[in-house]
Amino acid sequence: MKYLVIFEPTSTGFSSYSPDLPGCASTGATREECESNMREAIEFHLEGLALEGMPIPAPVTFAATLDVPQSA
Repeated sequence: MKYLVIFEPTSTGFSSYSPDLPGCASTGATREECESNMREAIEFHLEGLALEGMPIPAPVTFAATLDVPQSA
């Protein structure tokens, strides 16, 4: 499955979260480290849901980049 992950720069590196997986977030000193940590966090999150007998959320969110006219 492919989950949308949002990466945001912080004062100490990067943070990330997935809108489809509430409570699943991660950080890292670099974007690459944050991405690796988030992959592990998602796997751990999904394993925990399965162990608790809870449903695995289907990925439903998506992203787009929109062009917006620059105001004068």
